[in-house]
Amino acid sequence: MAKKKAGTVKLKWVRSAIGCTRDMRATVRGLGFRRLQQVVEREDTPAVRGMVDKVRHLVVVVE
Repeated sequence: MAKKKAGTVKLKWVRSAIGCTRDMRATVRGLGFRRLQQVVEREDTPAVRGMVDKVRHLVVVVE
């Protein structure tokens, strides 16, 4: 397995944003997601953590 880069967090989009508010959908897109079950790797910053907290019912942090 590949090693995790220091200071990054892997996220997976697991629930649809249909029925969520427009700003939640924009947050999911802002995190870099394009489709369900996609995994993205982002820098572990307070801004990214805040975005994840806003849509915590839609995304999962993958280790």
